[in-house]
Amino acid sequence: MRALSIAATGMDAQQMRVEVISNNLANMSTTAYNARRAEFSDLHYQQVSRAGTINAADGTVLPTGVQLGLGVRASAVTMHVEQGSLRATGGELDIAIEGGGYLEVELPTGQQAYTRDGALKRSGEGQIVTSDGFAVIPEITIPDDARSISINAQGEVYAYFSDQVQPQLMGQLTLADFTNVKGLEALGGNLFAETEASGGAVVGSPGDTGFGTMRQGYLEDSSVDAVREMTELIEAQRGYELNAKVITAADQMLAATTQIR
Repeated sequence: MRALSIAATGMDAQQMRVEVISNNLANMSTTAYNARRAEFSDLHYQQVSRAGTINAADGTVLPTGVQLGLGVRASAVTMHVEQGSLRATGGELDIAIEGGGYLEVELPTGQQAYTRDGALKRSGEGQIVTSDGFAVIPEITIPDDARSISINAQGEVYAYFSDQVQPQLMGQLTLADFTNVKGLEALGGNLFAETEASGGAVVGSPGDTGFGTMRQGYLEDSSVDAVREMTELIEAQRGYELNAKVITAADQMLAATTQIR
């Protein structure tokens, strides 16, 4: 009774789809979050009668044959890369990236990670860090006596002082981009790590060819479309129920078979 195992793979696939959708909905308010999509492919087929097989002495060939599918499997969970809308916050160190690129940060282990979460802060030493305290690369330190901070579209960080008319350049933020952004490994905390699939990081200045620009006082919202997610949730629920009904029907057929005398 192949239907039992086939329907079980279908239920497992729809369960994974619901898990992906639930994660998207949970991150509706996460800064710069991109929705994920579960992708599936069919399992291998049992060739009961191969297409093209000679079926008679006169050379008649089977046009289609008999190929029985054995179910479905998850092939990938892909990140749907899409620019989220920009939300004004007014924060001096809130930065939204318009276009491609990621901020580069250094983890406590020394490993480099990448993020589009521009909700930056100042550490006790005045260094620009992420909300989790990870240092932004390149390292930029704002003096304690700085009256205000200005960051232009090219990522140049200026500090204003009470005893100076002209601002002082503290440094320039850079962006990193990848050949295959979808190949990045999600680490949690709005961070990504480079992988062999993503390719090496290409670092450049904001506004350069292929890189986005920076907007101070804004943050990038999540790109999750709640209406689309709810529609897919209903589809996944219906798919799960249908596969469950197949198992029930197959079980009843199997029971009828065992009761034959």
